[in-house]
Amino acid sequence: MRPLLVAIEDGENHNIKAVRGQLAEQFSLNREDVEERIPSGRVTTFQNRVGWATTYLYRTKLIDRPERAVYRITDRGRQVLDENPDRVNLKVLSGFDEFEEFRQGKTTSAGNGEPPGTTGGNEQTPEERIDSAYRELRAVLAAELLDRVFDHSPEFFEQLVLDVLHAMGYGGSRDDAAERLGQSGDEGVDGVIREDRLGLDLIYVQAKRWKNVVGRPEIQRFFGALHGQRATKGVFITTSTFSKEAVVYADGVTPRVILLDGKELAQLMIEHSVGVTVSREYELKRLDLDYFVTDGEEVAAGRMAAALNDASTNAAPSKHEDQPLSNLGRDTAVERESNS
Repeated sequence: MRPLLVAIEDGENHNIKAVRGQLAEQFSLNREDVEERIPSGRVTTFQNRVGWATTYLYRTKLIDRPERAVYRITDRGRQVLDENPDRVNLKVLSGFDEFEEFRQGKTTSAGNGEPPGTTGGNEQTPEERIDSAYRELRAVLAAELLDRVFDHSPEFFEQLVLDVLHAMGYGGSRDDAAERLGQSGDEGVDGVIREDRLGLDLIYVQAKRWKNVVGRPEIQRFFGALHGQRATKGVFITTSTFSKEAVVYADGVTPRVILLDGKELAQLMIEHSVGVTVSREYELKRLDLDYFVTDGEEVAAGRMAAALNDASTNAAPSKHEDQPLSNLGRDTAVERESNS
């Protein structure tokens, strides 16, 4: 990743396409090298590797992105270049908290809860490497979703939030399940969604496309708006995070207010296919041992089972035979005490 940092170390804005061309020239890559594709065939190997390097550097704040597909180096990036004259790899980036948080994400629902990269590649089984790669790809997708949300208007975000809630099963058809109220007179409520198809109960929604932490005062204002609407349920969703005071306040008020931060929202978008689409699907197959059992093996297995059954039938009766189960447990306990 060091060559990419060097390519933009002048501090100017650089289009990533131009950077790829510069790197290809630097490493003397011919047309065949540049056009080689990854196994899926969806993208070239060169473009894929430059893309991942850019993602890692951006998430670790070694480079900044002033606009889409345009990057420039940060002060931290210059410092890393000075401190690592030979190479900048994942080991270097792992020294930054932002990198570990990015790779791990917030949810563990995609796997067994182990964060990606905690086990060395040589120590992992093939299945573990697949799970680890899946979790990392999911973390990247979640981060990209939030980035793309900021490219659109607050009104777009309000509609997105209602779409997510509808995809989760709230309301009836999409057309009449949700209503966006994000106007000057909405009194702190951006939308309303029916909790069921009949509309017996309503959920009031507040959506904040923020980068700053949402504090307690914002939650208090939303709570007041719920009282004004005589609402019994409310959901406050933001692209950022909530302060500890805001979380404590929301947990203790009635009507209940549910808080969803940006990472949780992104995971819900992925789980319910809002703003995402399936790129690839894999099937992992295992050996079907039953298929390879021959008729002779089945007969032999049947005879062995019959012999074991006869042996158990002809065995001497146990001293516990015909006793109630309650007495059996008690007598066994007495035996253990006498033998100890």
